[in-house]
Amino acid sequence: MSAKVTTSPDFFTQTSAYSLGFVAVVGLAAWLSAKKFLPKNARWQDKVTWIWLAFDAMIHFTFEGSFLYLSVFGRQVNTSTGPFAELWKEYARADARWGVSDPTVVSLELLTVLGVGPMCCYVLKQLASNDPARHYWIVVLSTAELYGGFMTFGPEWLTGSPSLDTSNFLYLWVYLFFMNFLWVIIPLWLMYDSYGHIAKSLRFYQASATKNKTK
Repeated sequence: MSAKVTTSPDFFTQTSAYSLGFVAVVGLAAWLSAKKFLPKNARWQDKVTWIWLAFDAMIHFTFEGSFLYLSVFGRQVNTSTGPFAELWKEYARADARWGVSDPTVVSLELLTVLGVGPMCCYVLKQLASNDPARHYWIVVLSTAELYGGFMTFGPEWLTGSPSLDTSNFLYLWVYLFFMNFLWVIIPLWLMYDSYGHIAKSLRFYQASATKNKTK
């Protein structure tokens, strides 16, 4: 990962604070929604899953939805104005591709906003009704998130990371690492949890079918 020199020493700006504050508000809203829509005796795994999927959906529809709007039909973040344009200009200081409508990033965001976002809401509906079929869709959803993360950074790393600014803690560890690592570690955990449920159900079905054949 290449490191470019930051021209301004004041890398933590008012927009930085607003951006991180907005993410915190989304996280709080996700947590409150879990308390409202899940029963009090829900498994802790289901509570964590709900909070993550609600957070994920809101991030996709608000943050990434605004990016998509600002990056199609000749628009780009760097030449746009407004609150969301300023938020994305802030992130583009760490990854310049988000400021110039990079076609790979925009293509991935089309899938994320129009596909993954609605899928999160569908799984939330299944979770609220305790539908075990959700575990299949959680695996599909998590695979899509992992693929999107790899395709966001894979091409950049293979070309020497010319668009990434890793010159300070905020850009490297908060924007580039933490804000993206969440979409790696949590989908992996969700896949692990859902695999356990799917495998257990299939093994039980197989054992029952075998037992019935021997009768």
